[in-house]
Amino acid sequence: MRKDKLENYIWAYIMILPLVIGITIFYILPFFQNLYFSFTNLGAFGKFEFIGLQNYKEIVKDPKMYKALKNTFIYVFFSVPIGIMCSTIIATILNSKIKGLTIYRVLYFLPAVTMPTAIAMVWKWMYNKDFGILNQILDKFNIEGRAWLSDPETALYAVIIVAIWSSIGYNMVILLAGLQGIPKMYYEAAKIDGASSIICFFKITLPLLSPTLFFVTVMSFISSFQIFDLIFMMVSRSNPAFESSMTIVYFFYTNAFQMSEKGYAAAIAVILFIIILIFTVVQMKLQKKLINY
Repeated sequence: MRKDKLENYIWAYIMILPLVIGITIFYILPFFQNLYFSFTNLGAFGKFEFIGLQNYKEIVKDPKMYKALKNTFIYVFFSVPIGIMCSTIIATILNSKIKGLTIYRVLYFLPAVTMPTAIAMVWKWMYNKDFGILNQILDKFNIEGRAWLSDPETALYAVIIVAIWSSIGYNMVILLAGLQGIPKMYYEAAKIDGASSIICFFKITLPLLSPTLFFVTVMSFISSFQIFDLIFMMVSRSNPAFESSMTIVYFFYTNAFQMSEKGYAAAIAVILFIIILIFTVVQMKLQKKLINY
């Protein structure tokens, strides 16, 4: 290898070394440590012994685990498709020439830079049964309000609405960048041929936006499976609707930090990793088939 080329390689590795060290320390090593702890009975004071697959056997028999999985899949099933659909529509509208475009973009993006704690507290007040704005609006139409976050039938769906609202801004910015990368000449040629805006959207926008949509979909699936902060802030453990809205990450938190069963919680985290990995691989395969098609 030539000297100048060798120096370029050395400097390249030096530049990425801090990132590699950070990923190794904060991601790779903790992952393998957690994997090992999932085969132990690690408790509150750091003492543990190797117990093999016992934690996984208990998880299979634990009805709360199945309840948490069910709630998580319900959350993912509703929040991801609806969130991406709303983000795509809004991004398409904001990609056109309308008055106050910059203001609208800022307003839609604000939830993405707002702390989840603040979002949860504001929506918690809005959902309040006695003086929440939602029930006050319903009262104007003579519709009886509900305890949205205390009712097992509505608590999880109330959180899903908040999650969709808060995710639209982030996804919108990414999709907007993808839309601006589509050449305008395709739309001009379609307009000359008499294509309507709806036909242009389905025949031009969606096909050319598919790589960006794929990225947004994968990231939305991963973040949705890891939902914790909104549910933790809006539905407390003493809430009657706690079990009906408890997700797998909340179940992990309960076992790790409230019940001090860290080995059991580590096994839950490993199962969550496997679920996310399977969904990501399936999406990658589907994306490749769509591209080949």
